[in-house]
Amino acid sequence: MTVVPERFGRRMLEAVADARLALETGDVPVAALVLDANGAVIGSGRNERELRRDPTAHAEVLALRAAAEARGDWHLDDTVLVVTLEPCVMCAGAILAARVPVVVFGAWDEKAGAAGSVHDLLRDRRLPHRVEVFAGVEEQACAKLLTDFFAERR
Repeated sequence: MTVVPERFGRRMLEAVADARLALETGDVPVAALVLDANGAVIGSGRNERELRRDPTAHAEVLALRAAAEARGDWHLDDTVLVVTLEPCVMCAGAILAARVPVVVFGAWDEKAGAAGSVHDLLRDRRLPHRVEVFAGVEEQACAKLLTDFFAERR
């Protein structure tokens, strides 16, 4: 699959709009979309840890679950995950387990990121599956949403 990061800008802005909905439940505004090989959305999710009282209810995990359910198969080896924030260690593990080949993210997570900032699990050569990662797509829009969220809580 050949990926041109610029073509995901529109999809990232859709994810940013979806992330805003997480604000209604007090969740950190992060959202993810799973795209099939034709670019159609087959799964989406936004953070719902507060809503569900579930520490695993991250946007990426919920989007991967939705895509697997829609497909009737957990193998997502021809998809692209678009997410507004760099995946954490848990989400990186889920991405690897689902065999997602491409991850596109917006804002870096300098405290808990696992796609190049703190860790780089998605491209770790010691693991049997590696992911092509495109970072910084619509980074300002993604980062502003998070910065504003945390500024209101301080």
